Amino acid sequence: MKKEEVQEIFLKIMKEEEDVSAGVAAIRTLLLVIENYKVTTVRELDLNLQLAVEAMKHCDQPVTAISSGCELFMRFITFAKLDVKSFEECEQIMLQRGHIFLNELLEARGKVAKQAMAFIRDGCKILTHSLSRVVLQAMSEAAKTNKRFKVYVTMSCPDNSGELMHKQLVAAGIDATLILDSSVGYIMEQVDIVMVGAEGVTESGGIINKIGTYTIGMAALELKKPVYVLTESFKFSRIYPLNQKDLPNEFKYLSSVLKSGKDLSKQHPLVDYTPPAYITLLFTDLGILTPSAVSDELIKLYL
Repeated sequence: MKKEEVQEIFLKIMKEEEDVSAGVAAIRTLLLVIENYKVTTVRELDLNLQLAVEAMKHCDQPVTAISSGCELFMRFITFAKLDVKSFEECEQIMLQRGHIFLNELLEARGKVAKQAMAFIRDGCKILTHSLSRVVLQAMSEAAKTNKRFKVYVTMSCPDNSGELMHKQLVAAGIDATLILDSSVGYIMEQVDIVMVGAEGVTESGGIINKIGTYTIGMAALELKKPVYVLTESFKFSRIYPLNQKDLPNEFKYLSSVLKSGKDLSKQHPLVDYTPPAYITLLFTDLGILTPSAVSDELIKLYL
């Protein structure tokens, strides 16, 4: 199996399905690796999967969700090694468990959206940041229940992903306004709640998300506005950053930037870390959690 082949599979999924997240695309790629690249031992299969994960991390896609999702996936399916004696049976059980894991992920976004809907009140004003598919789904479903609310969407430089979020909100019949990232402080006093997604959730209950989320969290805390994070549990990660410098560089920069040898101090990071003190609640497929409850859920996931 070649690294380029894995990258081609992963990028094809990302290109052909606009609604798929990088984490889900990565797990689907791992399942295809198990199905299509036949080996004869558990050791060879492990090496193939590890190679595939590393290959996907070098595709110039957000690494945070790829890393956490693949780690949980590998842990979930490899319990099969303890259950059977023949490799063929082990491989089939791993595939079965892998598809169960994937199906749970595909259902997770709907569960998160349902949890958050009740917190979108008729007539409220919401600030959101960048493009979050789960936030979009929660707002779209709230609008279908005839709730009327206004959404402010940050432009979200440097890729201006907020423009797509704004476009899709308007298409869903939601009153949405696109704002400059630098106007967050100005807008904050007008909003009732902040609702954002996450690329990753740390063991402390903080989040790793699109650059600018930390700034929004600080402004919200100062003006006493609740910050709600909508995220699937496969994004929970066993890392414990204390500040921005603690975030791994592979999370903060694209693979092409890291390979270029450029001075990273002069490059724009893609994500930042928002500590748990700035987060009110996390809406997940495991339920509504306080930041302090995340570590307990991580223990359960890794048992």
